Amino acid sequence: MYKILEKTQFSEKVFKFRIEAPAIAKHAHAGQFLMVRANETGERVPFTLAGWNGDEGWVEFIFMVIGKTTEMLSTYEAGESLRDVVGPLGVPTEMAEGPCAVIGGGVGLAIAFPVAKHLVETGHKVHAIMGARTKDLLLMEDQFRELLDEDHIHITTDDGSYGEQGVVTAPLERLLQDKAVSQVFCVGPVPMMKFSTLTAQKYDTPITASLNPIMVDGTGMCGCCRVEVGGVTKFACVDGPDFDATLVDWDDLRARQAAYRSEEGESLKAYEEKSCACH
Repeated sequence: MYKILEKTQFSEKVFKFRIEAPAIAKHAHAGQFLMVRANETGERVPFTLAGWNGDEGWVEFIFMVIGKTTEMLSTYEAGESLRDVVGPLGVPTEMAEGPCAVIGGGVGLAIAFPVAKHLVETGHKVHAIMGARTKDLLLMEDQFRELLDEDHIHITTDDGSYGEQGVVTAPLERLLQDKAVSQVFCVGPVPMMKFSTLTAQKYDTPITASLNPIMVDGTGMCGCCRVEVGGVTKFACVDGPDFDATLVDWDDLRARQAAYRSEEGESLKAYEEKSCACH
């Protein structure tokens, strides 16, 4: 059992858990992830490590309430425990020398921050591009501001409620035009990563994407996390989650993510009806 040490609510549907997991915290690296099972009958779901402390023995992950499992997780409180947490899984993020743009969209900001922190700590100059639909959904701003100077933080919101109105490709293109960065890391919704990749390609700039396909076991055995990279089938959980974004088949990834959408909706509806009946 993995005790929840802290629960933080960022918005109506976005939460952060800090859990007691000393063995995982000791070996965690930026870009890696956890497989979490809330209880004995729950499904396994992947969450990228958003923070950790090896000395204090805790790790953190952030999630948005979308389906049954995240809805159920949102009801857990500090002091309660999760049934299983496995990790750290996946290959840690590594970037070449030189200035970097780190792009995070939505909940992807929870992944972008530890990557940006790792790059700063390893001597990289970093520009953070933070995107969200609205100001309320912008995550990790305080952490990014503690890490980077004001002129290295670029915020966009779809509705213009904060920062620059628009999408992350606008500040990315300006940085590439100014030759302020020589490589890019992106994580977030598939359309955001796809168009960030197309923008980087216009300037012949390398770009890495952290992919988020469906996962079941996280060890490469189930094959659910298949992605097509350069015409070759890869497993995101063991070969990634980071890949050369210019080689990713984005349409295939988007289709795979939507494969069980109707079943996920039915599962959430059944859970909500059962919860209402219990009350």
